Amino acid sequence: MKKTKEIILENSLELFNSLGLSNVTLRTIANKMEISQGNLNYHFKKREDIIEALYFKLVKSIDNSMSSMQEFKNPFKSLVSISQTMMNNFYEYRFFLLDFVQIMRENKKIKIHYSKLITEREQQFSMLFNLLIENDLIREEILPNEYKNLYKRLQLLSDFWIADAEIFHSKLTKKSISTYSVVLMQSIFPYLTLKGQNEYKLIVSDEL
Repeated sequence: MKKTKEIILENSLELFNSLGLSNVTLRTIANKMEISQGNLNYHFKKREDIIEALYFKLVKSIDNSMSSMQEFKNPFKSLVSISQTMMNNFYEYRFFLLDFVQIMRENKKIKIHYSKLITEREQQFSMLFNLLIENDLIREEILPNEYKNLYKRLQLLSDFWIADAEIFHSKLTKKSISTYSVVLMQSIFPYLTLKGQNEYKLIVSDEL
């Protein structure tokens, strides 16, 4: 049986995703659950506490995805698996990306953690890029910090693809993930060796 806190988080996530951050209060959540706001406050004193709890659930889910990267011997499979899993996670918690700037402005704890997290992610992707180079799948760097900047572009795409989909598509659905997965994965294609291009066509094209 689910604990009350978990049920509150599930209902809050549904409301934040459907109505947007600015339209959801503690009372909105309590009304949906048909409980008193006092009962809700027993578990979460502020709305920010709920947002933080959801943020750290999202981070944990992505961390698990990053850990699974080691299960694949082929680095391309690792890259595709991580990218798609992260995009699915972001879709599940899409209000974070739709209200990204507001959350970062209002919640210092999340902003500080996110800044540290991006540094960790950059290191993890740097290891993956080095593995791709070692396997002659992507070329050596030509420009200074070329792969560091590639990671930055991938990060920007990951953080803001849902906002783009929300603005330019009539309705954001899970089908949007496939569209933006192609955009994300094609970003790496110009860096591939001939061997890498063949691997891409065999692995990446089949899975997207």
